Amino acid sequence: MALSPQLIELLVCPQDKGPLVYLDGNGGSPEALYNPRLRRRYAVRDGIPVMLIDETETLDDAEHARVMAQVQ
Repeated sequence: MALSPQLIELLVCPQDKGPLVYLDGNGGSPEALYNPRLRRRYAVRDGIPVMLIDETETLDDAEHARVMAQVQ
């Protein structure tokens, strides 16, 4: 289930309060919201974004590059 564009526009990273990039789950990455500045990926489970800092996944250089190539 894809997140609505209106919701994506409203959500920000709880740590730096900046915008997030929506990863729709195509291209090998799980559905998630991504903060490229901090390289943190917030999971989307059953259509609900999990916006808890303690539950983020920090991406390494290679995964960050792959994700950014996917969104551009």
